[in-house]
Amino acid sequence: METELIVRQATSADRDAVVEAFGAAWLDEAGTAWVLEGNPVEIFLAEHAPAMIDRALHDDEVWIAAAGAEIWAVSIWQTVISADRVLAEAAEAQALADAAPDVRPFQRLTTLTALLAREHPREFPHRYLQVIATVPQRRGSGAGGAILADRLKAASDAGVPAFLEASTERSARLYTRRGFVRDNMTHTLPDGGPTLIPMWFRG
Repeated sequence: METELIVRQATSADRDAVVEAFGAAWLDEAGTAWVLEGNPVEIFLAEHAPAMIDRALHDDEVWIAAAGAEIWAVSIWQTVISADRVLAEAAEAQALADAAPDVRPFQRLTTLTALLAREHPREFPHRYLQVIATVPQRRGSGAGGAILADRLKAASDAGVPAFLEASTERSARLYTRRGFVRDNMTHTLPDGGPTLIPMWFRG
């Protein structure tokens, strides 16, 4: 019998499993791959991914699609009521880069977070899909789409728009099928980086 796929909010009890799934799912995301290009991924897996999940569990919402104990997809959602959060994250990334000026991932992370802080919409409140990723062996299963369907219904019911930046044309097309509409501009990262495509869902 096929195991039922369930969408639910992760709790602190899920932390280790979420970190493991997120690390596997997010490494080849276009923005992450650009930040880490040419560098070992061990630091990301050992430090950055756990820290990102810990912060999201504490400050935001982590929504997962899981079949039994196996997590297939992970997403991080923020409720944004001002620009303070994105500006603070940009400042944190700059501090990391200043402490290690010769480490390229920190420099690229600074570039990315500065762009996101500068260009993040000033329409409040809104739900921000910071990241959604499916573990490689479960891609094409509909796990990511199940999270989107669940969370977009919740946003629509609450009368709150949702925002994201697609990092590839393929993902933008997938979001379009879920009701997202492209904004009127894109943002291309330097050094061969991806083009970010702002998109809105308004129910």
